[in-house]
Amino acid sequence: CATGKFFHNLMERKDFETWLDNISVTFLSLTDLQKNETLDHLISLSGAVQLRHLSNNLETLLKRDFLKLLPLELSFYLLKWLDPQTLLTCCLVSKQWNKVISACTEVWQTACKNLGWQIDDSVQDALHWKKVYLKAILRMKQLEDHEAFETSSLIGHSARVYALYYKDGLLCTGSDDLSAKLWDVSTGQCVYGIQTHTCAAVKFDEQKLVTGSFDNTVACWEWSSGARTQHFRGHTGAVFSVDYNDELDILVSGSADFTVKVWALSAGTCLNTLTGHTEWVTKVVLQKCKVKSLLHSPGDYILLSADKYEIKIWPIGREINCKCLKTLSVSEDRSICLQPRLHFDGKYIVCSSALGLYQWDFASYDILRVIKTPEIANLALLGFGDIFALLFDNRYLYIMDLRTESLISRWPLPEYRKSKRGSSFLAGEASWLNGLDGHNDTGLVFATSMPDHSIHLVLWKEHG
Repeated sequence: CATGKFFHNLMERKDFETWLDNISVTFLSLTDLQKNETLDHLISLSGAVQLRHLSNNLETLLKRDFLKLLPLELSFYLLKWLDPQTLLTCCLVSKQWNKVISACTEVWQTACKNLGWQIDDSVQDALHWKKVYLKAILRMKQLEDHEAFETSSLIGHSARVYALYYKDGLLCTGSDDLSAKLWDVSTGQCVYGIQTHTCAAVKFDEQKLVTGSFDNTVACWEWSSGARTQHFRGHTGAVFSVDYNDELDILVSGSADFTVKVWALSAGTCLNTLTGHTEWVTKVVLQKCKVKSLLHSPGDYILLSADKYEIKIWPIGREINCKCLKTLSVSEDRSICLQPRLHFDGKYIVCSSALGLYQWDFASYDILRVIKTPEIANLALLGFGDIFALLFDNRYLYIMDLRTESLISRWPLPEYRKSKRGSSFLAGEASWLNGLDGHNDTGLVFATSMPDHSIHLVLWKEHG
């Protein structure tokens, strides 16, 4: 009896397979619409067991882990179209997805670049760049939320501080109390303090300090002993700005007497007096040229001098005589004033005015662009780089993304001591303006002198 039942079932199986083959051939010959109607009818006839079976198998048939199945090169190509936040979400799908996404170096490098980060293309460790991106997104969020900085104060002067200069973690301050001090910004400690004249401008290196004074002279001092090693006499007005170059053995000074003087740094003798300004010369910058033009070549030393309305460009070398190469202004009728600060990196000249930021190409002297911020008037320039600019007004310190010309962050400033000439304000570390890299967002951002003779510092807050 059992054997008979087995053969009966077997015959049924054969009949079923024959029927299934016939129905399959017929189904394949149908149009898509007819196939859909057939499936709808079969589903309507199905019970719970069949529907559960259908549901389980459809999930397997319809869902494909393309990231796992595709060649790695194609996976990377697809990933490039996703924004970083979506990629981070995708990393949570599975260990395999996380592994593939974390291995896509170009995706994370591009994400970092879009945030304004400097990229070292020689580093090809994808996981490194994913970590850099996570660090970068945290810092950028801190900037957007106005939480990236912290403040500190330096206390030690007994009269107004007029002169500030920053270099390599050290801040020099010159005061009307007839002293200059050198501070370690990271510790807030005074490293050196020497007796000087009234300081309107300071610049220093490891051995010496050069000061421009309201007594119309320039002096050179030795840090270690406090001795004055050179005294430069000849200006008939206060000296508002100084710069020097040891290689050339030259010192330059800008004065309220409308002149720029070129001095032999070691001998103290005046080599030349440059005339042509009709206002106080509030800024002088001595810098190597980095571009070629009809008037100069890469490597040439260039002197820039600025007054209230004009920027003058002079060739500087070992020769004594030089003539003004070019005069730059933003308004022919002198209706617009330039801010006292001046940025020159050998390729571009940047200065701010009531109309906005002006950027000149140093090779052609053409104005490359004017950056206007109508919502905030009279923004003064502190620092200018490839990616970011540092600006300030009476109430805030601002960071501008130069790619979009939008202000991405601000930081409140106290009631600092106002100065039309503006030398009592200073930008700190500047390399981050060319792009953050996770290491250069440390140290001093901004310093200004206060009415109580202290120095107010804005510093990068350590990464969370």
